[in-house]
Amino acid sequence: MRLPILQWGRGYDRKTLAQDGAAALIVTLMLIPQSLAYAMLAGLPPQAGLYASILPLVIYGLFGSSRTLSVGPVAVLSLMTAATLGQLSLKGIAYADGALALALLSGGWLLLFGLLRLGFVAHFISHSVMSGFISASAVLITLSQLRHLLGVPLEGALWQWPGVLLAQLDAMAPATLAVSVISLGLLLWARHGLGHLLQGRLSAGRALALVRLMPALVVVLAIVLSGLLELENAGVAVVQAVPAGLPALSWPDWARLPWRELLMPSLLLALVGFVESVSIGQTLAARRRQRISPNQELIGLGLANLSAGLSSGMPVTGGFARSVVNFDAGARTPAAGMYAAIGITLAGLWFAPWLSGLPQAVLAATIVVSVLGLFDWRRFGHAWRYSRADFTALCATFVVTLLAGVEAGLVSGILVSLLLHLYHSHRPHWAEVGRIDGTEHFRNRLRHRVELRPSLLCLRVDESLYFANAGQLEDIIATLVSLRPGLRHLVLQCSAVNRIDASALDSLLMINERLGLAGIEFHLAEVKGPVMDRLERSELLSRLTGRVYLSLFQAWNELGEANAGPVAGGVN
Repeated sequence: MRLPILQWGRGYDRKTLAQDGAAALIVTLMLIPQSLAYAMLAGLPPQAGLYASILPLVIYGLFGSSRTLSVGPVAVLSLMTAATLGQLSLKGIAYADGALALALLSGGWLLLFGLLRLGFVAHFISHSVMSGFISASAVLITLSQLRHLLGVPLEGALWQWPGVLLAQLDAMAPATLAVSVISLGLLLWARHGLGHLLQGRLSAGRALALVRLMPALVVVLAIVLSGLLELENAGVAVVQAVPAGLPALSWPDWARLPWRELLMPSLLLALVGFVESVSIGQTLAARRRQRISPNQELIGLGLANLSAGLSSGMPVTGGFARSVVNFDAGARTPAAGMYAAIGITLAGLWFAPWLSGLPQAVLAATIVVSVLGLFDWRRFGHAWRYSRADFTALCATFVVTLLAGVEAGLVSGILVSLLLHLYHSHRPHWAEVGRIDGTEHFRNRLRHRVELRPSLLCLRVDESLYFANAGQLEDIIATLVSLRPGLRHLVLQCSAVNRIDASALDSLLMINERLGLAGIEFHLAEVKGPVMDRLERSELLSRLTGRVYLSLFQAWNELGEANAGPVAGGVN
């Protein structure tokens, strides 16, 4: 385990301090309302969000590899926390302990994966699955906030909600609806209209900073008006008391928790948080020609979640909006996150009592506006046009997440992706190739005019060979051989073969034996080095009826006959 701070800390100077400090101020003002909102989304007291934005920022700053990633509560993990604890029917103290347990367990998973250098696990969740999951989560998050925006409880299945709303029209407080509409209007205008209004009047940096700070300004305005207008007496639900002070050392009461049932949800939390964080970190690092280490990210995020669980917090990961703001505000090192943690600590010490009058509808509006950008509708069209398999995985994840919940949706998406991969790879693309006249290049006979030879068959397989497609290769070769009575040599071009497992090796031995009985020599060409290393440890090369050629052109020259002619191309 290494400390990245030892690298970026050596050249830390006053200029970097000023840049990090300015970025930290903006992120702090942005993070306070977000932390409160995401704690409410997770069903936790608002201070849990603040606590999860203090120590985890410091710990990640010491152990994380990204220079600009801002760690804290995020919408998707908050939704997953609420869904998990809601399914287990935890309430009261047990509910809060469940959130701590999820943070500790997910942190443990991440740390374990980091120590084992399993950063590649992020690649097992495809972009399509992640996009479908996040888009569905955005819909679920928005729907979950309707009860706060409308001021009425919403229970039952989604298709029952219209009837529930109609039955409670008289119970809706006009003041709550007014607060919701005004808050949504201000936040949407700040996101889509304020920037255009400030364009030309302020510098681009100041205009962007003001746009990013609008949620904090809306929260301050709501607190002031709530006190002046006594909105709570008008039926507007408020946050209630937020205790001042630093987070206390916490440890869940494992005896009252079904902790075994939390293992799988915490693993999914860890995977989603890691994938989201690494994606953001790599994008921002590339803009400054930096790099991040996935294995070090696992350690940094794992320790950050452990610290959140030990300081009365909730599961955390890198947040997209906060990290982009941190980057655009000029943060140069993870020290900006540490300074932001100091700012949130001071806010918790001095201003926490003022938050008690904050309407819950304002926090709900903050959540809804922040997750609008998570619904990636363009991805659906792009996947449909480019890859029907990706589109299937995306839609399956999206639909199952909406109907069966976040855990089932994510697991189903991963399974669908793996099954589709197995389906396509078990039917590998193959082509009979011939030489383009006057060159050393070989192409598919159905796509190009190529030269073929009656006694020589050159076959290219565009897939690694393994247990699922080895039988297909046997069938392909048997079919082609039956159509070529004058065949004397078959060359398998292995330029696209990256791996041959034991089952495929047995198939190659069987193919070699059958071709030998038919009087046909079996050759290999363009075998990659790692594949050849494995074949040299097998009996295939010693039993091969033909030989291994460095290139297909070499095999063509040595095995071909003179009676050759061009063949018209086509479309495969």
